[in-house]
Amino acid sequence: MNQAGGPMAGRTVVVTGATGGIGKATALGLAAMGARVAITGRDAARAGAAAGEIRAAGGQVDVFVADLSSQAEVRRLAEELLRELPRIEVLVNNVGGYWDTRHVTADGLERTFAVNHLAPFLLTNLLLERLKQSGPARVVTVASNAQSMGRIEFDDLQDERSYSGSRAYNQSKLANVMFTYELARRLRSTSVTANALHPGMVSTAFGAEDPSVIQRLVVPFMRPFMKAPDQGAVTSIHVASAPDLERVSGLFFTKSKPMSSSAQSYDETAAARLWRVSADLVGLGAAA
Repeated sequence: MNQAGGPMAGRTVVVTGATGGIGKATALGLAAMGARVAITGRDAARAGAAAGEIRAAGGQVDVFVADLSSQAEVRRLAEELLRELPRIEVLVNNVGGYWDTRHVTADGLERTFAVNHLAPFLLTNLLLERLKQSGPARVVTVASNAQSMGRIEFDDLQDERSYSGSRAYNQSKLANVMFTYELARRLRSTSVTANALHPGMVSTAFGAEDPSVIQRLVVPFMRPFMKAPDQGAVTSIHVASAPDLERVSGLFFTKSKPMSSSAQSYDETAAARLWRVSADLVGLGAAA
């Protein structure tokens, strides 16, 4: 049930990848707290259905359709969001995926890195001025504990030499955390915060397009022990809305509490390098 005077009343929240799973549960939860939510998804029918659920629960919702594997689509989405939303108090970078075999995007980039890291990197940068104008504002990026197994392979970011779905995924999730920490450093003198989080092991359709052997054989047996999407969204909702986090920035949350991420994630030199490389790959160059 929507709370007109709820803790998020009057605030606009953008949630990417919100047509199912954790993203939809995050949007539903924040709408129930009074936020106006803008959801993005690549399938118009699924986005419409998700919006219908949010409206049925009494929430305010706007729908934006975009395939975030394409930089042109990310840029178009940003333009539409800026045109339609006078204020953006929270950006939840939720979109993500896992592909067991190597796929290349329309931009000629490896899909896991493009969707999981470059899309939120580009979208955040394109919306940053609006977030600053709307401050206090928050950038919340859904990472994963897989970051602890990740390595940023600067000599082979696109996994052209050899591809492993899990290695590509782990790298992208470490990139999410390093991006968050670098963004927090860059936003230190502003009223915009940046935090990342691990949602937990959640039962969703994650990886269903191109599953690994483990996902096909093991996950069905693990599902009874995995969190439901609404449980998986708890930390995202907390980091996006908790009043006591208004000035808290540059942290990694698990179970709604700040936790240490991997030693590599705190390498400021590598994070600055990743930012420069990412900016070049998405065409932001020195402007970022």
